Amino acid sequence: MAALQQSVGDKGVNRSADVRTVQTLLNGHSRWLMFSPLPASGSLGADTLAALRSFQARSVPQAARGLLEPGDATWRALNAVVPDSALSGAAWWVANQARYVNSADVSALEPPFASHVANFIAALRKGGASVHVSATRRSKVRAYLMHYCWEIAHGRVRAEDVPAETGCDIVWDHGDDAASRRAAWQMVRLFKIAFKPSLKSRHIRGLAIDMSITWSGTIKVRDAAGKESSLAPPGNDANTALHKVGASYGVHKLLSDPPHWSDNGH
Repeated sequence: MAALQQSVGDKGVNRSADVRTVQTLLNGHSRWLMFSPLPASGSLGADTLAALRSFQARSVPQAARGLLEPGDATWRALNAVVPDSALSGAAWWVANQARYVNSADVSALEPPFASHVANFIAALRKGGASVHVSATRRSKVRAYLMHYCWEIAHGRVRAEDVPAETGCDIVWDHGDDAASRRAAWQMVRLFKIAFKPSLKSRHIRGLAIDMSITWSGTIKVRDAAGKESSLAPPGNDANTALHKVGASYGVHKLLSDPPHWSDNGH
């Protein structure tokens, strides 16, 4: 355990060496508390005091007064390891992923794209196609989680380099690269990710939809101008005639992602 000589915080003694010690310890909890690491300057500024109060509010709420003393509850908590409940992996996913749900409701999309999609789907179903919508608007935090668990699992980003995301108290770095990657792989499998998720997906803005479109035999579907098109199987990514009908409604196919359609094809 690090040494602390006197009190630090609001109305504390605030010896430079003690403040520096507290700043260093706070930085060890910065990811799950979602604040930017503090400069270990030894000077008690507003950022350090805010970080201390945030830590107390989460870890020792009975002592959330912006002050810590040598040996008190805040000091003991600061010297503890990051709680297991904050570490990435299957347990975190089970406990938290439901907080960041995606919508599969067309009405959740941004207008006028929502009406464009609704009209396209109505035309498809009227023509005899089956349409299953799996995702429309995506939670920004969920996109962050999916993107970085994929990147860490595949060794493209080190866990320690993942930026914090406001509203998400996950710690990617397990203190060991192999352990961090194993935990990330657990999340990749639980999210059922097949393609690299984008941080800038149009799903986040409500301008994309994931849907599977299937039918048997040749069907006839009207485009937005009322012109009838004959569509032979298969649906989705391989059918350029289907894509042309979708484009007439303002719903464009992303060829590299089988279920993905958007307002601009990205």
